[in-house]
Amino acid sequence: MRKRRQGPDFTKVRYRRSRKGAKEAVVILLFLLLLAGMGIFGIRYWKELQNEKPEENPEGTITVTPMLSPVADENRDPDMRGPYGLWTQPTQPVSATPVPEDEIWMADFVDTRVPTNVKGIYVTSDAVNNKLDTILEWIDSTELNTIVIDVKDDDGRLTYMMSGKLIDEFGTARSFIPNMEKFMKTCKEHNIYMIARVVAFKDPLLVRTVPELGLHLKDGTVYKDNSRLGWLNPMNQTVLDYYVEIAQNIADIGFDEINFDYVRFPTEGKVSELVYCDDENVTKIDAITAAVKYLCEQIRPMGIYVSADLFGTVIRSTVDQRIVGQDYMALCQYLDYICPMIYPSHYSYGYAGIDYPDLEPYKIVSMALSDSNKVLAKIPEYKHRATVRPWLQDFTASYLKHYMRYGPEEIRAQINATYDSGQTQWMLWNAAVNYTISAMMTEEEADYEFAHRPTPTPTPTPEVKEPTKMPNSGQYIDSPWKK
Repeated sequence: MRKRRQGPDFTKVRYRRSRKGAKEAVVILLFLLLLAGMGIFGIRYWKELQNEKPEENPEGTITVTPMLSPVADENRDPDMRGPYGLWTQPTQPVSATPVPEDEIWMADFVDTRVPTNVKGIYVTSDAVNNKLDTILEWIDSTELNTIVIDVKDDDGRLTYMMSGKLIDEFGTARSFIPNMEKFMKTCKEHNIYMIARVVAFKDPLLVRTVPELGLHLKDGTVYKDNSRLGWLNPMNQTVLDYYVEIAQNIADIGFDEINFDYVRFPTEGKVSELVYCDDENVTKIDAITAAVKYLCEQIRPMGIYVSADLFGTVIRSTVDQRIVGQDYMALCQYLDYICPMIYPSHYSYGYAGIDYPDLEPYKIVSMALSDSNKVLAKIPEYKHRATVRPWLQDFTASYLKHYMRYGPEEIRAQINATYDSGQTQWMLWNAAVNYTISAMMTEEEADYEFAHRPTPTPTPTPEVKEPTKMPNSGQYIDSPWKK
């Protein structure tokens, strides 16, 4: 008889399943409890972070590490390298404690000066005597409101009679503008903002008169550049006091601002053998920065603004900074206005990836001022920060192989690039005082145009593989109008 096949015991199956289900339930419950615990711990840790105070360093001051904001991090250009390494978009350092009073420059200075939105032109003393009516007509009929006039020219001569202990001793004053008081009165009647241009350390007249004030070479001889012109030593206290005297005369007669040009070391001849300080550790940047700081401290209380002209390339190139002694960031912390000379014709072929800069006025000005904005963004909020007012090109650089004639369109392109970069002030340079007045608008037209200009499309600054090797190499020429 066949044995009947026994079926499954469902009672045992159900028992095994229930035991397995219980184990799974326990595992899930433990997992949920773990997640809940991690969540509670995370919330408590986050709250502690919000309340946590920074650790103090041994000196007892609070150390705070600045952080990039999400917006700044999104806009950061990882390929753009400037004179201070990898650029980041403007970020301000966080200050957890009041800034120490000794870190605030001229903390006791009470500024009563009235700023002006400058739109200016450079004028020579000769032009004052021969075409003043024309200049006044330009000012009255256009958006122009400022004259930058030679008060100490490239040869070292003071262009009108002034006095002072050192001025009288050196005998450098001339009567190129015979009645300066009348000229100033006329300009003020036309509501013109007056800037006195003072050529600083290039001074062949004073070096001939008082050689000990000039730069010297290691062999003890007086330095001369390739044009056989002498330069003053920016670390000589008498030199600086001479400029303070000049500034006092400028303030007394009614100027609104003193503008220092050639605030730098020379770039020609035996510059590697220059001796300007007994301490060999003092760099050219140290010397120029200290001189500018001292002049600003002495002149600002006189009630006039202080500005200085700088090479355009020192905004970006640390090599150029070291050669001429102009550190853009450092000088911005003392000057009221910083005036980079960003003439497109002055940049070498291929600079910043632009084959022929003179043919691209908008791009060059936009690039330079974009770099300037990035430098100024590195200055802490509590420090003084100069207003940027560029010099723009109103001349044709026919000495270049690749150039174009600059007319209304090219002038306006530079002005628009200035506005698009966030600046509102500018000055035009033409050594012969022959300006493209047709490029100018009336005040009403300029105000309307500025208010209704289209939002600019940001132009990415091309990457520069290496900085300019020398400030005067290639097509970068110091004073092309004198060549």
